[in-house]
Amino acid sequence: MEKLDACIRNHDREIEKMCNFHHQGFVDAITELLKVRADAEKLKVQVTDTNRRLQDAGKEVIAQTEEIIRCRVQQRNITTVVEKLQLCLPVLEMYSKLKEQMKVKRYYSALKTMEQLENLYLPRVSQYRFCQIMIENLPKLREEIKEISMSDLKDFLESIRKHSDRIGETAMKQAQQQKTFSTTLQKHHNVNYGRNMHLGRSRILESRNEMTLKRTFEEDDEHDEEVLTAQDLVDFSPVYRCLHIYSVLGDGEIFENYYRKQRRKQARLVLQPQSSMHETVEGYRRYFSQIVGFFVVEDHILHVTQGLVTRTYTDELWNMALSKIIAVLRTHSSYCNDPDLVLELKNLIVVFADTLQGYGFPVNRLFDLLFEIRDQYNETLLKKWSGLFRDIFEADNYSPIPVANEEEYKIVISKFPFQDSELDKQCFPKKLPMSQSVPQIYIQVKEFIYASLKFSESLHRSSTEIDDMLRKSTNLLLTRTLSSCLQNLIKKPHIGLTELVQIIINTTHLELACKYLEDFISNITNISQVTVHTARLYGLSTFKDARHAAEGEIYTKLNQKIDEFIQIADYDWTMSESDGRASGYLMDLINFLRSTFQVFTHLPGKVAQTACMSACQHLSTSLMQMLLDTELKQISMGAIQQFNLDVIQCELFASSEPVPGFQGDTLQLAFIDLRQLLDLFMVWDWSTYLADYGQATSKYLRVNPTLCRDSSKKNNIFAQFRKNDRDKQKLIETVVKQLRSLVNGMSQHT
Repeated sequence: MEKLDACIRNHDREIEKMCNFHHQGFVDAITELLKVRADAEKLKVQVTDTNRRLQDAGKEVIAQTEEIIRCRVQQRNITTVVEKLQLCLPVLEMYSKLKEQMKVKRYYSALKTMEQLENLYLPRVSQYRFCQIMIENLPKLREEIKEISMSDLKDFLESIRKHSDRIGETAMKQAQQQKTFSTTLQKHHNVNYGRNMHLGRSRILESRNEMTLKRTFEEDDEHDEEVLTAQDLVDFSPVYRCLHIYSVLGDGEIFENYYRKQRRKQARLVLQPQSSMHETVEGYRRYFSQIVGFFVVEDHILHVTQGLVTRTYTDELWNMALSKIIAVLRTHSSYCNDPDLVLELKNLIVVFADTLQGYGFPVNRLFDLLFEIRDQYNETLLKKWSGLFRDIFEADNYSPIPVANEEEYKIVISKFPFQDSELDKQCFPKKLPMSQSVPQIYIQVKEFIYASLKFSESLHRSSTEIDDMLRKSTNLLLTRTLSSCLQNLIKKPHIGLTELVQIIINTTHLELACKYLEDFISNITNISQVTVHTARLYGLSTFKDARHAAEGEIYTKLNQKIDEFIQIADYDWTMSESDGRASGYLMDLINFLRSTFQVFTHLPGKVAQTACMSACQHLSTSLMQMLLDTELKQISMGAIQQFNLDVIQCELFASSEPVPGFQGDTLQLAFIDLRQLLDLFMVWDWSTYLADYGQATSKYLRVNPTLCRDSSKKNNIFAQFRKNDRDKQKLIETVVKQLRSLVNGMSQHT
């Protein structure tokens, strides 16, 4: 505290010293202030007056300055508004453009405009309320565009559904024109190459050349017209527009799924045939046109769009459709009984397959199906030709063809390959051995080959395969159809012996003509018969079987005719003596046989000989059965003598050689059994019969003791003796016992 007090005292002394030092200056300053006080008052008055006067003078300047400030603010506001309007005007222009695009249905451009508005223009002026309204409207506009584009797509799908048949028809026509044009040169080359070929070959080529020229003229007329394509018939812009719209909106996958789903539904509808499709060609043509139109549209969509449909999708859709098409064609083609309709169907399938193959679709299964339809076509042809053969056989007169002059002869041999050097030496008029049905059958077989060839065309098969097809179908015609018609003809009751003989002659000439048919097929297909895999015609067996059947029928009818004559025989088995001449029925029968065997001169020798032998054997058997009939109670010697006269006539007929070629008395042996039995009855030499029985030198070697024993039981052999003749009666009993013992011995030996 002492030090503090000392410090304070020091500071006070310093303050006092400083004040004393500056006191005089302070006094001087006060004095100066008092001096300028009056001047300050005067200056204050002057300043106040100057300020007053200055304020009065600056009021107008202040007013003008405030006006300038206000104008400057207004100018600044205008500049700001202009700047903001310059930012908004592009937005408004784009929105107006959007509305205009929506009005004219330029939806894809409208979506692009929306995208620009959202990404570029609207963010600059987002603070304004009208921009918020625009932003809220844009999603609604997008949905509206989607709905409108989807509606257009539905209209497009409906349009292509309606126009698919026309699109397909146009595509098929163009494919056919292209194929015809490409094959015209080839056919023209074939015509030049085949000028020196067989007549049948020339005929085919000429007919085809005429068809080619006709088609060429038709093509020229059609080329004058505008060639229509799928784009000309259908407006594809809706599907492009819709695809772009959905792609821009990010819903491309949804659109693709919807489009494919709807097209699958349409595919099922297109593949569903009408129930009466098989009745007309137009039904098939419309069916194929719709399918081709469908896949032409899909192919177009595949190539002009990216990702809407893919090759995998179209292949899958085609495989599904192909399975359905094949099933439909199998079902409906089975109802076709007209070969012309089946052929038209085949041509449509070929054009259908060629058209779709041109668009890259695999069609091998369709050509495999054509082979199935080919079998059915052959069946319909066989049915048709079966009727033709029946008509020919019914209209035939079964007599040799008369030719009065050389022209008629050439006409016949131009239809049928007939050669006979002996007949050529004869003078006109003359007769060809076959009947009128032979050249007609031959012509129809060739026509069948033509018809079968029509189906084989355009199947993309080699000449060897076509040759094999023709030979197989011709074999079916010969072995099944013609053979069946011949068999049925032979069995008909109104066909007599003369007709049967002519049928045998006809089949012989048809058999010889088979080699010409093979040459005919070879000329058509240009395949040599020496080829290893070349099939042969089975006509030989067909006509041989028909001949055998006809021969058997001849034997049967001859026997039936003999039976008819036998049935009118009226023997008086109790007559006392014979009439001295053969029975009338037997003479009529022999005359009938003579005239019949004269007709057999054109038959092969063995056939005529067999028929003659069969007839004689049957006549002998029938006469023996008549003699040994169990219903006869009594036979007189006069009746036996009369019967003997009839048998003599039969033996004379056999010895007269009614059919040449028999060796020695071969034909007479047919009556040997009857002769020995009849001789035994007439001479009544039972002791010799019983004594020589079983010996090779026996006079009655062919007389069967069984027949004698059985007949004796019925008393129809020995009834000619009277009961009052006791000795003869005992002899009869003895003979019967011996016959029984012979028969029993034969049974034990057996």
